[in-house]
Amino acid sequence: MGSMDYDIGKKPRPDQHHQQQQQRRSRAVVVLLFLTNAASILVFSGAGAALHAHVGRRYPAAVHAWGSSKLLRELNVTGLALAASHAEVVDLSNRLTAANKQLEAILGGGSAAKRDMEAAREEQRQAAAANGGLWRRERDLPAGGELRWAVGPHRRPGAGGEVMFPAVGQACHRHRGDLERYMNYTAGGECPSDEAFAQRLMLKGCEPLPRRRCRPRTPAGYVEPAPLPASLWAIPPDTSVVWDAYTCKNYSCLVNRGKAKGGSYDCKDCFDLRGREKDRWMRRAGNNDDDDDREKNSLDYTIDGVLATFPKGTARIGLDIGGGTGTFAARMRERGVTVVTTSMNFDGPFCGFIASRGLVAMHLSVAARLPFPDGALDLVHSMHVLSGWIPDAVLELALFDVFRVLRPGGVFWLDHFFGLGAQLDATYVPMFERIGFEKLRWNAGRKLDRGVEMDEWYISALLRKPRR
Repeated sequence: MGSMDYDIGKKPRPDQHHQQQQQRRSRAVVVLLFLTNAASILVFSGAGAALHAHVGRRYPAAVHAWGSSKLLRELNVTGLALAASHAEVVDLSNRLTAANKQLEAILGGGSAAKRDMEAAREEQRQAAAANGGLWRRERDLPAGGELRWAVGPHRRPGAGGEVMFPAVGQACHRHRGDLERYMNYTAGGECPSDEAFAQRLMLKGCEPLPRRRCRPRTPAGYVEPAPLPASLWAIPPDTSVVWDAYTCKNYSCLVNRGKAKGGSYDCKDCFDLRGREKDRWMRRAGNNDDDDDREKNSLDYTIDGVLATFPKGTARIGLDIGGGTGTFAARMRERGVTVVTTSMNFDGPFCGFIASRGLVAMHLSVAARLPFPDGALDLVHSMHVLSGWIPDAVLELALFDVFRVLRPGGVFWLDHFFGLGAQLDATYVPMFERIGFEKLRWNAGRKLDRGVEMDEWYISALLRKPRR
């Protein structure tokens, strides 16, 4: 009984025999998958050839797997196919690299410009897609309304999705109510008489103002201006100005304003071309060496003295920042120098008066970027305007802008800059040094018109942009 039980236990059952066959087949499949993956890795990594060279010296090239020649043929075919695919991928990669190099060579320097243009277009698309951009309620603006015309964006004809934004000061969106009032007019008709209101918008940072589709009123009885050079020192006719925005209603009032007591006016007496204005920046009669020495130690530089710091004939074009009624430009024109004058119309038609004299006027605040290219001007002048009343950050930006527009060797004439005595060494001298001017002249003196207790000082200086 015991031997029979032993024999029966050693003899496999039919179901056990079937399970053993299944296990052997599974092992064979696993081994086959392993060999196939290993062959693929060797082919793509480039290690197959090295391994073959190393092993082929010691072992025959034939592979025997369980004695199956069919399996060997299939494995060899798979390996050859993978190797061919790898070669095609390498060839395509090489062709793509060569094509990219050819494209860069064709585009040359234009590729950078194309990238910049594409970046600008992308910024425009993002701004247009934003919910109103600076104008958070832009979508609420009535279609075809003047404010929508003013702030854009507007699609360019035949340019796909590209848009153009009209130039509008960045602070305009902070004063939407005022801007809507400014843009409330009849398109194609006469502009409102709102010069003073528009200038207040500019002083709030809404500069440049948006364009308008209307026509300013022409002065009644307008007559032609006087010819040059007589126009430089002639009072223009009253009919050259629309007087609605000003306290004075004629030039006689403006000329006599400087003689009246009291009143707070900008450049109170500068419309009187026969008074103090006539002598500004001029040497006294009977010029001699003593006058030259006196000027070098004075706050009051003369035009001829400043022009003498230039090689003859090289002071040709300039700018006068906050130039009142344009007398500095008039004196320079008499000496063959063209000067553009910026001014504001503070209760007087300053810009119109400058233009009537035959000079170039620009209605521009001190906060605006100067509309000139880099290195364009020989001379920049500013009297009183660029001074300590301006916040330090705004003043430094303005001075760097002056440096920008001057050519190498150009001169900045700082004329009667004023500030508190405690700020001269602590604030302003370090500021000028940071900007990088060379000092040709530098004079300081007390400002006494408001009393010595105010501790106010003037600085006059000639500052040159280095020729480096």
